[in-house]
Amino acid sequence: MATGATNLDGALVRRTPEQAKADLHPAWIRLMRYCAELGHGEIDKLKIQDGLPIMADMIREKVKFT
Repeated sequence: MATGATNLDGALVRRTPEQAKADLHPAWIRLMRYCAELGHGEIDKLKIQDGLPIMADMIREKVKFT
């Protein structure tokens, strides 16, 4: 694992939600929004390039019956 600054370092500092969102790369925001909308499921393989999420190869949605 690489050391040094990452795209998420800004989110670790106490800031307003607007400031934290402005510091995150749009790819991270899209991934987090997708996860929140998914609710339940699995991301089997997540490709990261240059510290940014690029693609999720296999996504399966779980259906809960309870």
